[in-house]
Amino acid sequence: MRQIVLKAPSAAANIYIGSDVLAARLPRLTSGQTNFVLTDSNVFALYPDFFKIYFDGVEIFVLQAGEEYKTFSSLQAILERMATAGLLRTSRLFAVGGGVIGDIGGLAAALYMRGISCVQIPTTLLSQVDSSVGGKTAVDLCGVKNIVGAFYQPCEVLIDPTFLKTLPVREVKCGIGEIVKYAALSATIFKRLYENLNVLTDLDFLTDLIYDCVAHKARVVEIDEKETGERKSLNVGHTTGHAVELSHNLSHGESVLYGMLLETKMAIAAGVCEKAYGEKLLKIIRGALALAPLSEPDFSGIDKDAEKAKSDKKNVGDGAIKMAVAKAENEWTLYSLPFDKYKAALMKAAQDM
Repeated sequence: MRQIVLKAPSAAANIYIGSDVLAARLPRLTSGQTNFVLTDSNVFALYPDFFKIYFDGVEIFVLQAGEEYKTFSSLQAILERMATAGLLRTSRLFAVGGGVIGDIGGLAAALYMRGISCVQIPTTLLSQVDSSVGGKTAVDLCGVKNIVGAFYQPCEVLIDPTFLKTLPVREVKCGIGEIVKYAALSATIFKRLYENLNVLTDLDFLTDLIYDCVAHKARVVEIDEKETGERKSLNVGHTTGHAVELSHNLSHGESVLYGMLLETKMAIAAGVCEKAYGEKLLKIIRGALALAPLSEPDFSGIDKDAEKAKSDKKNVGDGAIKMAVAKAENEWTLYSLPFDKYKAALMKAAQDM
């Protein structure tokens, strides 16, 4: 079991990684207070023994699986169940699932009685390498991803790679999307991916990368918890990725990959990203997109998707679209374009995928 302590200004979070973390940490985390579990229908069906062993007799709310259920109405239903279960300020919420459960569960914990203790137990590759760490919580609204939320650090994150054994390949691909994002920020992760494109779905290889990704994110969050500077780097691929995600029936990780593909091409064309480095990054991105291949999304109407980028949280009200892009090895930058130029550049990048 490996440990990372994330010392954010608002609260410290202990992150444990390993196949023994649940047995080592859950008995003490579940004792001494009233507990509440949030999970989704897929996880609840896959791991009945897990819930029986660690949460027998605990109130469990099972949310229907899917991004489309990360809504205000779901959040209200969760909060109402927490209230009727008699949770107190001393109670603890356990979010057991992927990114959707982590996001909405963390927000429920932040809101209930102005904040109760929360433990994140991520079960997907994406949530283990990224979304469970750092304290971002949110729900979607009006077709915009994560537009309503709060920064709220969990007290602990328990990352057990054993959960990954039940993931379908497309879910593994989704997590690889976030790993590629870290490759754009870390020369070490970049090198490991570039040299191992033939084993991207190997779980042993991916498990080794979890610690590196989490450690990188923890360092960034410690510097900039509320995303006023350095933490914006973690949005590589996300401006355009969020814009296309809900329109093209893509998972979040797939959307990030397409967002990175389009934005990197735009950055290379504008001279913002070093060409030789950018071409290598594009090779990694395309290698990840080739896993569990879908039919190529139809981006002929991407000018309409571009409108959604106007609602991105990185924008500052000047009408420009802000993108975090890789610049060179171990370097990133904010690339800003007036909306009309962003749309034109995006359409050009999409012509030759």
